[in-house]
Amino acid sequence: MQLDDLYRRVIMDHYKNPRNRGSFEDNSVTVDLNNPTCGDRISLQLKVKDGIVEDAKYTGDGCSISMSSASMMTEAVKGKTMDEALNLADRFSALMQGEEPEFDEYEDIEALSGVNKFPARIKCATLAWNALRKGIDEDHKPQ
Repeated sequence: MQLDDLYRRVIMDHYKNPRNRGSFEDNSVTVDLNNPTCGDRISLQLKVKDGIVEDAKYTGDGCSISMSSASMMTEAVKGKTMDEALNLADRFSALMQGEEPEFDEYEDIEALSGVNKFPARIKCATLAWNALRKGIDEDHKPQ
């Protein structure tokens, strides 16, 4: 099996069997973002306690890349400190710019590495990660 085929399968698995899709009933940090270029939209919710992302969920509509990326991101950030989550977001941005950072702890993310060959699709892949950054920023705002 070719690596590209494997990556396509991982992306489609996250698209057809999304992890953490849904919403929380109680208090959580909520961020709504959209990609006006293609119509992708996401509502990301984070449960943060003592600086740790205890849980993450999302709802939204979009292409397989944006929704798979959201599924992968919510899996990857659970249990991470805010700084660790931001570090993951930075590494994902580097991946979208053609660098090859390792995602040992959550290698499904590497399946999105081929997106950087299609500049118009990078915004699809980074939508959930941008929502994560915004959510962390909002959680850190003085009350």
